[in-house]
Amino acid sequence: MAAPPPSYPPRPTHPPSPPSAYDSPYAGTSPSPGQAPSGDEQPPAESRFRRALTMVCAAALVVLAATLYGAGDSSSGTVQRSLHPPTAQQVPPAAPQAVTPPPQTEPPAKAEKQLPPSEPTRLHIPKILVDAPFTPLDIDAKGQLEAPPADNVNLVGWYAKGASPGELGTSVIAGHVDTTTSAAVFARLRELKKGDVFHVTRADGLRASFVVDSAEVFAKDKFPDDRVYADTHRAEVRLITCAGVYDRSAKDYKENLVVFAHLV
Repeated sequence: MAAPPPSYPPRPTHPPSPPSAYDSPYAGTSPSPGQAPSGDEQPPAESRFRRALTMVCAAALVVLAATLYGAGDSSSGTVQRSLHPPTAQQVPPAAPQAVTPPPQTEPPAKAEKQLPPSEPTRLHIPKILVDAPFTPLDIDAKGQLEAPPADNVNLVGWYAKGASPGELGTSVIAGHVDTTTSAAVFARLRELKKGDVFHVTRADGLRASFVVDSAEVFAKDKFPDDRVYADTHRAEVRLITCAGVYDRSAKDYKENLVVFAHLV
């Protein structure tokens, strides 16, 4: 005799209400506490769907939280990095600083060359072949510089009360251009030009060398005493002789030739 077919619960006319949040995912088959569901029982499909949906939402929340946390870290990291000093590679090169040159100062004044006082003993002018001894001269009764003795054509005189050749100031050396008998020691003095050199041997054994600055001719009645005889700030020499036309009635030349020179 065949077994009767199994009976099933009547099929509901309406779908059952969804389980509440407190319903077990295994609705209708919840095990008692401490009892696991039997292996033959499977959770309904709708419960599995809800469980999967819940897990997907939870995973999404985890990803979102991680993203927000990472963004917060990144933001805080940016702030934190901004607190650190920049590295050498990050520092822009400093703009070149303008260097203020030191103030210009005038170089100290060069001391003019000079020699101590000493009588001259001999005059040497290589260009015009002069090699002559000295004799001291003074101022005559008319207030003019004396002339060297006319009987010696190879003799020069110097104003002994003034500066000696090489000493600071103006030293005056005079000589004849000629005499009644012949040419004299300064017959060729007019040949000296700027840059020519001559020498004076002195009693102290030193030799003073001079370079010509200029050679000029002055009328005797307009002779520039201040320019020729005045003291100077360096050691200078004036070589003086007669020049121009000889005045037979006055028995003298009408002009003087003056050579200006300084110690070198």
